[in-house]
Amino acid sequence: MSKALGSERLGKFYTSGKTGKRREWRGLKDTWYDYTQWLKIWKVLLKFMLNKNNIKGFFRYRWMMNYLAVPDFFNRHTQGMRDEQLRIAHSGLGLIVSDVCDMIADIFRADPEIGNDTEFNSKIVLFDENMMSEIMDGFPNLKWLSVEVPSVYGVSMMAQESCSYYVDVTQEYGVPSDVCPMPAAELGVALADDFPLIGVCAVQCNTTCDGSLMGNGIEARSFKIPTFQLAVPIRHTQDSVQDYAAEEVLNAIHFIEEQTGETFDWEHFFKCMKVFNQETEYMLEWLDISKTQYPQVTGVSLALYRYGVYQAAGGRNNEFLNVDKKITALAMKGYKEKHLCTKEHRHRAITWGVQAAYYTAFPIWLQNCWGIVPLADMLSMVSMQKINTEDKEKAIYDLAYLYENMIMRNRSNGGYEVGVEALWRYCEELRADMVIMYSHMGCKSMSGYHGLFEEEARKHGVHLIWVTHALMKPSDATRRDMRTEVNRYMRTVLREEPLDPSLEEYDDGNAW
Repeated sequence: MSKALGSERLGKFYTSGKTGKRREWRGLKDTWYDYTQWLKIWKVLLKFMLNKNNIKGFFRYRWMMNYLAVPDFFNRHTQGMRDEQLRIAHSGLGLIVSDVCDMIADIFRADPEIGNDTEFNSKIVLFDENMMSEIMDGFPNLKWLSVEVPSVYGVSMMAQESCSYYVDVTQEYGVPSDVCPMPAAELGVALADDFPLIGVCAVQCNTTCDGSLMGNGIEARSFKIPTFQLAVPIRHTQDSVQDYAAEEVLNAIHFIEEQTGETFDWEHFFKCMKVFNQETEYMLEWLDISKTQYPQVTGVSLALYRYGVYQAAGGRNNEFLNVDKKITALAMKGYKEKHLCTKEHRHRAITWGVQAAYYTAFPIWLQNCWGIVPLADMLSMVSMQKINTEDKEKAIYDLAYLYENMIMRNRSNGGYEVGVEALWRYCEELRADMVIMYSHMGCKSMSGYHGLFEEEARKHGVHLIWVTHALMKPSDATRRDMRTEVNRYMRTVLREEPLDPSLEEYDDGNAW
């Protein structure tokens, strides 16, 4: 037990399926830093609960209780980390938690059943969870919010069983059980009357699958406000669809203008897009470092933070840009001092497919148990093309391309080139010798590529490990099941021994 990487046997913290036997010892400096950041999270949560609207919301909405697991979320997502890795994780994830708290506070402020601020509510435009917020950069007087993010996405990452109730509600309603748990959970929240009914209008997108479209349609009826469906092209790699894509984005802008009385502010849009472009530059720097022997911004630290920057912040919040700068400085320091993510880098991996929302700490386990370093994930490898900030017509085309390549849809839609072929290009660029292939049993889009992935992996000499999960319903494929699939491959195919044997087999079934 020391400050060195891998000095703790992390599996021993799990007792009777739970976590929290004691805090991890990381050496005096890192343990003290980790503890102060943990206290800072409690400060954010206590400040949040001092607001009377938030207290009312806590007792009104079933999903709110899952946010009690936020401190444990940080313990799970920083497990085994030291030095720059620990600080990168806390910097990025800490801002995400703070930002979500602000979002929930705004939702409760506008909610007719809680704050009932009608003037504030008249400025709110709702976007669905897969819909990028960048269009709202042109409406500085309006407020972008998403009720699905805190009620479905956020809670599933905090507590693994949080969405099971809503999935059950949907199935009792008569929807088949083989529908993806993501839209099923969202639909269940609507059927259970657990969505705050706020906003003057809503914008949804034609997301990744028929299940999501089904959920969007019923949610739109439950919101009872004018709703626009942004139908960006599915075959987004083709030049012939770009005119139509740009026209659809303009239609969405006109819809918001008509519903709110606001006019799209190009000056403010360009200002925000300059920030967004800077954030893109930092992301590219992180990927450049990941091409070396000493990757720094990896796994969960990259994935969860990047989702927030790319989808939600959208260049409107300079605090994200400040954290980008901080993360980049830490990454450069770690690279120059040749610090590793784990005590031994045995394999460089890319995680492909949509990860289990109830087990977002899975990449941390890969590092600590087997020395598998997840360099990048599929959902982070979205469009990194910069947006024109001077020419309005070019900017609309760039924005349209951005929306065509949103998280969740840029790989499952678009065909073989983006769904399969791009993976091997990333493996070559990042020098990855392994792919962790998330196999989501409710996702029909990526499942059709199963044989192609196997064939291409053999051609490229890349180890391919299938990890089955159920996205938001852990009873169908547990965390333990996911780890077992990796354990079997590592022992039977590669004949390797774990870095931390205590993490190979343990029970965390009752853990958050």
